Amino acid sequence: MFRSENPLSPPTAVFDEPWQAQALALADAMVQAGHFTTNEWASALGEALELAEANRDPDTLDTYYTAVILALEHLSEHRMSISAKERAQRRADWEAAYERTPHGMPVKL
Repeated sequence: MFRSENPLSPPTAVFDEPWQAQALALADAMVQAGHFTTNEWASALGEALELAEANRDPDTLDTYYTAVILALEHLSEHRMSISAKERAQRRADWEAAYERTPHGMPVKL
């Protein structure tokens, strides 16, 4: 599916949306802060990409960045003090804030 020599880099240098760059920057910041290792990140991202491939998701940037988010969620639950319930609630809170935010405005929780 997707292969990259650097597990923190997408298959191309192009971002369709700002959040895609932010997601990779978050992963890099978490590695740099010692929350998980580069190998743990690469493994989690690889597993998320394998799941996408098994689900026959299209080989697109959207699929890649969805895997990035899933890998970050997995690592946050397993390597940090964030439970699945807390993460799910935070995601729901963010989605609700996003839905009520006018287009072009920053999302505020």
